[in-house]
Amino acid sequence: QVQLVESGGGLVQAGASVRLSCAASGRTFNNYLMGWFRQTPGKEREFVAGIHWTGYTYYGDSVKGRFTASRDNAKNTVYLQMSSLKSEDTALYYCATGSRVTIPTMMFSSSYDYWGQGTQVTVSS
Repeated sequence: QVQLVESGGGLVQAGASVRLSCAASGRTFNNYLMGWFRQTPGKEREFVAGIHWTGYTYYGDSVKGRFTASRDNAKNTVYLQMSSLKSEDTALYYCATGSRVTIPTMMFSSSYDYWGQGTQVTVSS
């Protein structure tokens, strides 16, 4: 079992930056691929970024060049640095992980077994 807790969300102005954190506890974290997703009411959960335990990262098209995922295995924590924020980035942001998710499948929410409770990011224009 893995527990995930996100933090760092809030209300920010367009163009600003914010860093989200996701602290993991429970089973081995270091060998798991971690994903970030976001969701707005009435819409499907959208893939934002994924980071493999090797450090390999992959991003959704809407955030490429603006968001950066990183991880600190010693702290069992992953981060999502979000820059040049836009109003359309407003969403509830989740981190997720699981033993089944791989690099080819990281963009699919069904690949993940464990989810955090989410942290809200609201970007005002």
